[in-house]
Amino acid sequence: GNVVIGDDVEIGANVTIDRAALGSTIIKQGVKIDNLVQIAHNVIVGENTVLASQVGIAGSTKVGKNCILAGQVGVIGHIELADKTVLIAQSGVSKSIKKSGYYFGSPAKELRKAKVIEAHIRNLPDYSDRIKQLEEEIKNLKEQVNSKT
Repeated sequence: GNVVIGDDVEIGANVTIDRAALGSTIIKQGVKIDNLVQIAHNVIVGENTVLASQVGIAGSTKVGKNCILAGQVGVIGHIELADKTVLIAQSGVSKSIKKSGYYFGSPAKELRKAKVIEAHIRNLPDYSDRIKQLEEEIKNLKEQVNSKT
């Protein structure tokens, strides 16, 4: 196996690009790779994709064209990322992304959905208090109904 690096590729310091055991690890034309990036065996990185610092891509993954993987993004092996996929910093990709767009979280979700989830997480203490209050009200109402029968 080998590594094939296209024209106009920039590779930062302390980047590791593993050669394929069979076939090729391919970094296509115009790719920009920041420092401290790990690209495993048999990965294909599409044209004009940008990989920020500390990105890790596991083996046999295909990254589309014109993608952006922000800092500390991790991608498991044997999956595909659609062209024009943007992964927000520290996202973890655990399955193929078939539709271009912005993704965030671990596991990575479409950004709009991830924002809703994050908002709910921030509000969990309030939700918990409200549930306790409603449970108390239900208990009191049941007691009132039972006392009248």
